[in-house]
Amino acid sequence: MADKRRTSRRVEPASGSRARSLGFFGTGAKKPVGKPAKGSSRPSKAVPAAKRTATAKPAPRKAAGAAGRRGPVRRPPGGIVATTVRFFRGVVYWSVVASIIAVAGVAALVAYSWSKLPPASEWTVPKRPANVRIVSADGALLTNRGDTVGRSLTLAEMPGYLPEAVIAIEDRRFYYHLGIDPIGLGRAVLANFRAGDVVQGGSTLTQQLAKNLFLNPERTIERKIQEVILAVWLELRLTKREILELYLNRVYLGAGAYGVDAAAHRYFGKSAREVTVAEAAMLAGLLKAPGRYSPLLDAQAAEDRARLVIAAMREAGYLDDRAAAAALADEVKTVRDVAGGSGRYVADWVMDQLPGYVGTLDADVIVETTIDLGLQSLAARAIANTLSAEGGERGVSQGALVAMAPDGAVKALVGGRDYAASPFNRAVAAKRQPGSSFKPFVFLAALETGLTPESVRIDQPISIRGWSPENYTRKYLGPVTLRTALALSLNTVAAQLAAEVGPAAVVATARRLGIRSPLHATPSIALGTSEATLIEMTGAYAVFANGGLGVIPHVIRRIRTEDGRILYERSGSGPGQVVHPAHVAMMNAMLQEAMVTGTGKSAALPGWPAAGKTGTSQDFRDAWFIGYTAALVAGVWFGNDDNRPTRKATGSNVAAAAWHRFMAGALDGVPVAALPGGTAYRDPATLAGGGPPDAIGAHIATIGEDGEVLSAPPPPLPAEAAPPARERKGFLRRLFGG
Repeated sequence: MADKRRTSRRVEPASGSRARSLGFFGTGAKKPVGKPAKGSSRPSKAVPAAKRTATAKPAPRKAAGAAGRRGPVRRPPGGIVATTVRFFRGVVYWSVVASIIAVAGVAALVAYSWSKLPPASEWTVPKRPANVRIVSADGALLTNRGDTVGRSLTLAEMPGYLPEAVIAIEDRRFYYHLGIDPIGLGRAVLANFRAGDVVQGGSTLTQQLAKNLFLNPERTIERKIQEVILAVWLELRLTKREILELYLNRVYLGAGAYGVDAAAHRYFGKSAREVTVAEAAMLAGLLKAPGRYSPLLDAQAAEDRARLVIAAMREAGYLDDRAAAAALADEVKTVRDVAGGSGRYVADWVMDQLPGYVGTLDADVIVETTIDLGLQSLAARAIANTLSAEGGERGVSQGALVAMAPDGAVKALVGGRDYAASPFNRAVAAKRQPGSSFKPFVFLAALETGLTPESVRIDQPISIRGWSPENYTRKYLGPVTLRTALALSLNTVAAQLAAEVGPAAVVATARRLGIRSPLHATPSIALGTSEATLIEMTGAYAVFANGGLGVIPHVIRRIRTEDGRILYERSGSGPGQVVHPAHVAMMNAMLQEAMVTGTGKSAALPGWPAAGKTGTSQDFRDAWFIGYTAALVAGVWFGNDDNRPTRKATGSNVAAAAWHRFMAGALDGVPVAALPGGTAYRDPATLAGGGPPDAIGAHIATIGEDGEVLSAPPPPLPAEAAPPARERKGFLRRLFGG
């Protein structure tokens, strides 16, 4: 009986009510015991529990083979409609949960990015950095420099179609959004998805301005969020016109131009006030990729992009059909930078010196320079043409040129072959061995001890403290005058003179003439083994061109503000007399001989009294020519930046050729003038011991290591009678003596 009761009893889990409701234990809940439900047609009888147990059918035993199997699970009631409803309820539920999590995550990310910014109370639109307008001697624009590199214009000063072109191609909904444009962003995402690449940006003009004003250019999620925060702040702080004006004056448009005015000058040679519709479209087209759409680098790409901008302006309603057609037909003419870009070498040199004259700038300034644009163009062409004609054959990749008036005012400066490829200024910053172009300082030091150009030394193999210099030709001429020795650039004679006067005296002489680079007082200094810059060497030769006055090479004449207030104006004339006029006359006679019969004759200028000296460093690494007339001094250098040897490039070939190319054009139309001194040094009355007192010698300046003018002058000129005329000897007598 107990077994029967056990088999008839149904066992349910603790959560049986839930299982029962899902149909796992019968078709529904048990019928209630007791009173019938309201509305029932007939009452049900109560059955005693004992009887219910006795009459219940026992559950059939499972077959042995079916042990552990479960019967089919019944589907919940309600069918497919109820299942679908439950599915969508789940979707909605988890969507809400995901949205809450996403919003919380974005809020946390925004809060984190915001925390990286300065306190909002410190946010302010940065003051526009000062612009430096660099002009030539006649007031023509060389370039704009500074952090913005352009003049600031108001919207009223710009033609209306210039900002319209920018809005049409960059942010057509500019006047309708609050710093961020969800519609524009969605359109950009769709366009990029269709193209499979980034073809449109979703940033508004305000976002771009926020990035330019406050942020660095790195591409991170944090920076993008900060950009959005700052864009909204700008929209709340400024009017749309103020935002647009700031953007147009600060945006980078390639080629070193910041702002539409600087870009208009850079590409079209005019102010942004004067650009045409086609030019405005080309400027607006640069915003996407200044390097790719630069009219100076790829004219066709720039033109195609400008056409897209004009089409966008037509679509936006800024241009009608006639105006759009006229803009498409208009030919845009670009201008190259001053002298093919060489003017930027001048601008770099100006900017390096500017803080020393005016300190930190808080207003736009105009720097008036000594540069002559005509000579600057000639200099750039001389370097470029020489490298094109002979650079490949001679293994030369770079060149530089400096030209100045005899008073040291720089008229042209080219620091390299191509500024865009290499902005390093070889005319000012490169220190190279000047080779034989250093010898005039040796010969001048010798003259100041009492020698004359007619003094004689023996050109022969020598050894000085274990050092044995040789001539370039490996040949020796025997007895020669100093005039001949310098004209033919005889190394042995230069070495003898340096040994006679002492290397320290040679260093002091070079320092007095303006060489500021470190010089080593060793015997080899006679051959120019200490390095110097081209600007130093050219300035030192200017002393011979002006009669012995020391010069300080300079390019800045005046600095003033836009309203005319003078901040700096050059005054003074340098350190004064540094070489006696009689010695200047001697040096000019010897260096003239070098251009008539010596190593520099290929640089001769027919009709002009000119003097100069070649220079070639060891292993043909450097080729120099520095020469002058009474009107202009110029120095030229050629070589390689990595200091590798050239293929026998010398001062007599590539350097002399470039110097001649430049000077022939530079002196065209200039009245011919004689060099200082003439042949006065040959007058015996001038040099005889019983002549009048030498008043000039007492006023010659002495220059210290740092260029400071010292008070102790050298003694007056010593007297030496001019040597008698020598008998002309034959080759064998000169070679073997007798």
